[in-house]
Amino acid sequence: QVHLVESGGGLVQAGGSLRLSCAASGTILDINSMGWYRQAPGKQRELVAVATSGGSTNYADSVKGRFDVSRDNAENTVYLQMNSLKPEDPAVYYCNALLRPNRFSTFNYYWGQGTQVTVSS
Repeated sequence: QVHLVESGGGLVQAGGSLRLSCAASGTILDINSMGWYRQAPGKQRELVAVATSGGSTNYADSVKGRFDVSRDNAENTVYLQMNSLKPEDPAVYYCNALLRPNRFSTFNYYWGQGTQVTVSS
């Protein structure tokens, strides 16, 4: 089985920082990309940032210049450094990975359980 486990969420003051982590474990051969999505109450889940195995990154316009996504390929881990947090940032943040467990399988998306980020003023 494949599991994605997020950590690092919590309460932070507006303008502060948080660092989220997501570790993929289980039977994994290749991870094409790992990234972060978020969902606030009453809103659709949206992409926040994604990092490919080749090192390219993509960010939502709302977080460009404030958030940084990075990967530790040896540990199958992706990080999201969140700086200058704003009132619109609170949400449940979900880790996502495009991976395959073996070379006979196709690449599929896997999701973590989510971690809550709350911003206070």
